[in-house]
Amino acid sequence: QVHVVESGGGLVQAGGSLRLSCTASRRTFSNIGMGQGWFRQAPGKEREFVSAIVWSGSQTYYSDSVKGRFTIFRDNAKNTVYLQMNSLKPEDTAIYYCAAGKLYSDSYDLVDTYDYWGQGTQVTVSS
Repeated sequence: QVHVVESGGGLVQAGGSLRLSCTASRRTFSNIGMGQGWFRQAPGKEREFVSAIVWSGSQTYYSDSVKGRFTIFRDNAKNTVYLQMNSLKPEDTAIYYCAAGKLYSDSYDLVDTYDYWGQGTQVTVSS
């Protein structure tokens, strides 16, 4: 069992930045060979893919809506995956979830790909 925990959410003005963190307890992300994904869910909307990174860090993926503004990276020594969010927009407001799973090039953006999910962290961008 992998326990995933997100942190780093908060309130920021449009154009500002936030960095989200995702850690795993009980087992490390590297030991289980899983990649990590970030998803978000706004009120009344479905959960949507934001970004993902394979366990080695050699491959990253982004949705079109965040490409060029968000960066995903990992520090395996700290067993942590980060999502650096720059140039935030009000439409980025959502609960952000970190998840872990076996990533493949044709399914990294699917909710069902991921086996373990965190509780989420709120990101609010004011206009």
